[in-house]
Amino acid sequence: MEPTGSVLPKLTELSPHQLAFLDEHLRSREDLSAVPGLSAELSRSCSDLDDSLVSLRRHLIKLAVSWIYRSIGAKSSIQKLSFKLENLSLCSFQNVTESKRVQKIFGVELPQLAREVQHIENIRKYVETALQLERFVGDLEDAVFSVINRQNSGVLSPKLTSSSVPMEASAKQDKLFQSIKVMNSIEDMLIEVLKSHPQWHHLLRCVDARVDKTLAVLRPKVIADHRALLASLGWPPKLVTTNAEGREISSVPNPLVLMQGEKRKRYSYSFLALCALQHLQTRREDRKRNCLEQKEERISRLWAIDELVSPIAARVEYHLSKWAHQPEFMFALVFRITKDFIIGVEDVLQPLIDEARLVSFSAREAWVFSMVQLLSEFLKNTFSSLAENYSNKDIKSEVSSSWLHLIDLIVAFDKRMQSLLNLEACLYTDHETLPGLLRGMSILSIFCDNPGWLKIWARVEFKDAWRKLKSELKDERAWAVHRKPETGNQSGSGSSEDYLLATREDHKAPLVTDSVLKIAWGMIDRCQTLPNTLIRVQFIRSTSGKFLWHFLNVLISHCQISALHSDGWDYNDNSIMRVCGSINTARYLECKLQEWSDDVNILDLSVAENDSKLDKKNVGADSICFFAEEIKGLAEIETNWLLEIIALLLRQFDTLSWEYVNRRERFEMGQEINPEADSNVSPDLLGALHALRSQLDVTRTSLNSKDFLDLWLSTADGLDHFFFCSILMSDVRFSNQGTSRFRADMRALYSVFQLYCARPEAFFPCIRNSLKLLNMSTEELKRLEAVLSTGNRETSYRQVFGISHLSTEQILKIIRKRML
Repeated sequence: MEPTGSVLPKLTELSPHQLAFLDEHLRSREDLSAVPGLSAELSRSCSDLDDSLVSLRRHLIKLAVSWIYRSIGAKSSIQKLSFKLENLSLCSFQNVTESKRVQKIFGVELPQLAREVQHIENIRKYVETALQLERFVGDLEDAVFSVINRQNSGVLSPKLTSSSVPMEASAKQDKLFQSIKVMNSIEDMLIEVLKSHPQWHHLLRCVDARVDKTLAVLRPKVIADHRALLASLGWPPKLVTTNAEGREISSVPNPLVLMQGEKRKRYSYSFLALCALQHLQTRREDRKRNCLEQKEERISRLWAIDELVSPIAARVEYHLSKWAHQPEFMFALVFRITKDFIIGVEDVLQPLIDEARLVSFSAREAWVFSMVQLLSEFLKNTFSSLAENYSNKDIKSEVSSSWLHLIDLIVAFDKRMQSLLNLEACLYTDHETLPGLLRGMSILSIFCDNPGWLKIWARVEFKDAWRKLKSELKDERAWAVHRKPETGNQSGSGSSEDYLLATREDHKAPLVTDSVLKIAWGMIDRCQTLPNTLIRVQFIRSTSGKFLWHFLNVLISHCQISALHSDGWDYNDNSIMRVCGSINTARYLECKLQEWSDDVNILDLSVAENDSKLDKKNVGADSICFFAEEIKGLAEIETNWLLEIIALLLRQFDTLSWEYVNRRERFEMGQEINPEADSNVSPDLLGALHALRSQLDVTRTSLNSKDFLDLWLSTADGLDHFFFCSILMSDVRFSNQGTSRFRADMRALYSVFQLYCARPEAFFPCIRNSLKLLNMSTEELKRLEAVLSTGNRETSYRQVFGISHLSTEQILKIIRKRML
């Protein structure tokens, strides 16, 4: 019967030198009889090597003593020199020769002696450090040899008694922890040397090489012992258990929770040993990283928990392969295993992790991380197969469907796995690092190492999103607008709440806008657990960004179909609805994209993207907005087509008022009228005013409040310049009756805009100032001419008469038009 206290190492764990030694001395079963003699020969060899090591240490001590002797001689020389200098201070400098001698001593000999003393001191420190490191490394090699020798002796010795097994295991564990303690002491010295004497890199390299060789032997042995111990505990357990009737599935027993007595003690020692080795390895890697000035990366996995997951992976591999075409079962199985054992893993292992003083490590987090990696390794083969078949046009659609279905399952699985961490992460993790921590627990991390797969994923996502949107655009109801009921404020200016646009109904945007935002945000949300920030930026640019640019082209085409021309606007069709709907859509999308860009996660993407740019001088303030280019494109659509509507209104008004503008004799003669009466408005202007009022009413109903405000203000400004240039700046002259008629016509024009503001005449400054000049009395005109004749006329007439929008030349020209 094989001894229970030892485990044969695997063939792959033996070095070539060890294999050659065994092949040479143990070629057949008959050679086993020579094992005692071979053991004695190995003992003699070890004794000879120990004698050689002692001889080497004695030689190093002699060298150190010789250097110390030189140091004592240098110290004696310094003391003699100090005594001579004291004597020199008592003597007066009687001649120039003595003065030069003193200058030579202080200027040349003393600094040279100081450098020599410092050099000797450095050599002494180097020798002392080297001797101490040699002693530590020797103790380490002795301890590791003892650990391995105890394991090998179990194979080569007769069957051990049951009482000797715990004692042998305890002695082996003591030697193991002693070796780890020595390695930590060596690491402390190397860190101190790196800080104080970085030029001793050869010493650091030599010690690292010897420690690495020792770790290369020790770590596989410790892991092999840990695996054997797990196997003896019954790990991994059965994945599924049933009751006696074979129908209901009961909870799976956790061997870690069932451990008692000596088994629990042995497992605790083995777990702590692995944790101590990992802590040591982390310290060594941190030191080497700091030496190379590399960025530190946080690792969430533990070697001891990886050893728990490794046999589970081997057991579930059959089920995962069987469910390759039904991946939802794979995700369900892995999640169930993770959830069933997570409480036991945390209760048993977290105290051990705390005892090992592994800062920022969590048993729950490491367990979930390792289980995610288990499934990720299997899914790499699945994605590799899909990527190869994606280039086949015959099955491309099937591959795309499978790819998207798999991504849907991954996203749902990541959220369920992260839900197991949320409570733990919130309690033990800084909230600022929580999103990055959760993103690390994602199967999507496999795309970070495979940029080709990422491109295929982005392409498949974009095509699927565009297909969904095109199917919705085929329905004319996609451009329908569900407006809020009117507030009843049909006269005067609107309230400030009318310009607080938040929802799609506030913007009067069509239904398709919600679909665009939902699809675009869906693609952004699906990649939130990608660990690499720049890869997330690349994916979002290739999916949501590209999708939004394509929809911008749809908006432009939708406006162009309306075919707004100056020869008329047919209110029986949907031309104005199309253009206004596109403008509303652009403004609403602009608002939502700005809102997205202000989100803290999107801000992180913007910062990372700007930091990755080579030419950082060209990074402006707008670059902090992730969707700055898309917002700029939407603003251009909004502005350009709003100007198209304004231009159409002004062109049509120009056409309808052509006869009014060209019949200028009405202003030179005519009967006295009452400008306050609406019936005195010129008949050939009524048609243009009626059409303008109707068109503004249609746009007010169809356009959002902010853009309509810009529209009617710009229209009023355009009409102000139109009447001013076509009538007031022409060669027409005004009689008193003509002035009254023109004032009545302008009041009718103001009334068109009375629905949108309380004082519409304030938005026609040129017309208002011109009427003020035409209505002045003779005395006021003389005073104005006197003011204009002064040197500071540009400001005087503004202060005295309130005419602020006309130049001096324009004022004089209007005054001359009066028929006194």
